Amino acid sequence: MAELWYILTDTDAPAENASTCYSTTHSTVLSGIPFGGVPIVFMLYLAVFLFLGLLFSVLKQFSDHWRIAHFADPDNQTFSDEPTRIVQRARREDQREMGFISWLPYFLTLSEDQIKDRCGPDGVNYLSFQLHLVIALFLMNTFAMAVTLPVNMNGHLLGNNTLTFGRTTVANIRKGNNVIWLHTVIPIMHLLLMVVLLQHHTSKMTDSEITKNTLFISKIPKKATKEDIEAHFSEAYPFCRVSAVSLGFDVNKLMKLHTERVRIDKHLHFYKNIRRKTGIREMIEPSWLRRMFIGGEKVDAINHYRTKHKVVLEVIKKEAEDVPQHPLGIVFVTMKTETMANCILKDFNAVEHGSFFFGMEPQPSSHSQKLKVNKWRVKIAPHPQDLNWANLSVQGFSWFMRNVVLNIVLFLVLIFLTTPTIILNTMDKLDVTKTIEDLHSPIISEFFPTLLLCIFSLVLPTTVYYSTKVEGHWSSSSEQVSMMRKLYFFLIFMVLILPSLGLSSISVFFRWLLDQKFVADLKVRFECVFLPNQGAFFVNYVVAAALVGSGMELLRITQLLSYHIRLMLAGSDAGRKYIKENHAYIFSYGSAYGWTLCVFTVVMAYSVTCPVIVPCGLLYMLVRHLVDKFNLYYAYRQGCHSRKVHQAAVNQALAAPIISLIYLYYLSFLRIGFWGQRTLFLMVFLCVTIFICCGYTCFGYFKYLSPHKYKVIDKGKETEEEIMEAFVPKQLDPESYMDTEDNQPDIFDTYTV
Repeated sequence: MAELWYILTDTDAPAENASTCYSTTHSTVLSGIPFGGVPIVFMLYLAVFLFLGLLFSVLKQFSDHWRIAHFADPDNQTFSDEPTRIVQRARREDQREMGFISWLPYFLTLSEDQIKDRCGPDGVNYLSFQLHLVIALFLMNTFAMAVTLPVNMNGHLLGNNTLTFGRTTVANIRKGNNVIWLHTVIPIMHLLLMVVLLQHHTSKMTDSEITKNTLFISKIPKKATKEDIEAHFSEAYPFCRVSAVSLGFDVNKLMKLHTERVRIDKHLHFYKNIRRKTGIREMIEPSWLRRMFIGGEKVDAINHYRTKHKVVLEVIKKEAEDVPQHPLGIVFVTMKTETMANCILKDFNAVEHGSFFFGMEPQPSSHSQKLKVNKWRVKIAPHPQDLNWANLSVQGFSWFMRNVVLNIVLFLVLIFLTTPTIILNTMDKLDVTKTIEDLHSPIISEFFPTLLLCIFSLVLPTTVYYSTKVEGHWSSSSEQVSMMRKLYFFLIFMVLILPSLGLSSISVFFRWLLDQKFVADLKVRFECVFLPNQGAFFVNYVVAAALVGSGMELLRITQLLSYHIRLMLAGSDAGRKYIKENHAYIFSYGSAYGWTLCVFTVVMAYSVTCPVIVPCGLLYMLVRHLVDKFNLYYAYRQGCHSRKVHQAAVNQALAAPIISLIYLYYLSFLRIGFWGQRTLFLMVFLCVTIFICCGYTCFGYFKYLSPHKYKVIDKGKETEEEIMEAFVPKQLDPESYMDTEDNQPDIFDTYTV
């Protein structure tokens, strides 16, 4: 720590508490090595990446899991004998995609129209966001390599040894050198660059094609009827015309029964099709347990599934009759035009924000008291595919308590399992690495710590993903936004803040924060951030995320294993066909945004103090973009999310340059004190930036300084002929789950049930 104190203050003052930082000076694991071990660790990670790429190319020759999205049935209800459009296209592309290496040129030349056709607007928006981050990192890398790095290396504070990683950092420049002003201006340039690029990205952002003329209303009395609601709107808003009203019921069990019925129908249709083509009736063993271990008497497949179909259909009929007895207190009201829906929405928004101070009430009618209109919560209905219909029954206090309990448990778990430095500290205390202290091996000191951190970074998104799923969000978009924010928060603590401060976990962070010596220890802890070799750890982490993390995302080992286990347990061609059509997942944009923005934030935070990290960040973003593009096109089903998911990611991206400003502010504070010119300049600029961000986020001010590009849309030319048909969600209609012509008995079937 004495060396650190000398570097930061440029004096001969001795340092106290020399062992407070978790650094190479006292750790037998993270021992000092030339240039932070970056070159050797990079070669090791590159070898791992090439091995993973070779393994992927081999596995794709024996498994169709890598292009499972080709077989996906988006509506889960295809009964036609003819192959779907997606399957037909998959067959045409087989020749170009199935080669050992020929798939790569074809994949790299995919057009934007092909991406949009396969991945939808969400995939286009996500890939466009990554491309804009690539552009930002390319410009930052050009400036870092041409200006910042030469300036840092021209300093003489850490000597002239070319193998010293600290010479590439800002720690190599004396505090009185005016060239430090360059490092002060750079994060401001990064912030302005990000605003311009993100504005360009949002101006090109596309949305799901749906007319937003349907209102989603909650907290209505459960005894309300369609007639009362329609009469209220006709009386309270005479200039608006209602096209349709759809009450919401608890159809959670009915939807599960419907999914089971569709599965049975597909199996039945499969065996009927075989009989028509070959004249042979297939015999199957229904029980997978007896099929694998015991064996048993086979039964006629058509009769078996027809019997199951009749049983499940009877259950569906009984459940459909019982559904109207369980209203949810929600309703979908479709207006004639989008303008009418917006007028009603503005009225309720004004009431919601002004009722506390001014006692405002919505437009009254003779039904207002009966319907308790003053308690309604009104918003534009999401896309039908965006709604989590099964979660609509989770509301009120039960929803609140579920969220509180889940997030408390998640937080407590992550307090003790946040960083792999816990393992490294334990190894030090047990002296298990004492024998290798003199080896100074980069494999021990840099490869394994960053690999552990990368693995923990991969496990954390899975934990947050499933915990957010259980929370019971009403729409997939709100679920993805919540997932992104929680994941970003935990990852930033785990990957950036705690290792920078030399702390091993959040539990240690809180113990330090609540300690009586917090103020005295505060300055020493912030000195840990600017250790000369501190940046090497983060450079190696970004390289690990780029090569190992992205390679694992390409392989998708867990999905591969679950897919082949399900195929093995299926036991019939019909079962395997159904699994292929329904195994593909919808891409988790919240998880992907959270992890990508975490690495981007790490790169920007250290881009000025340690410019070597910028080209590694550019490598990460390029590899990650290609891997995500491949997975979106071949491995995931097309989803449907609101623009709010992608807009939330744009807002979150601005945290990266702001965190970079905070890092530079504390560096200036440690070097020249609170009243230094650079410190005051950064503090004023940082306060202005945070004020603008809070004004925009909380009150909607400074819109033209935000990263969003707003468009002025003329609503005056809207006509009734331009409005699409009413949005009536079939998911909440019990009659939509009843039998169809596809499931009627086959007149060619000579067998009886």
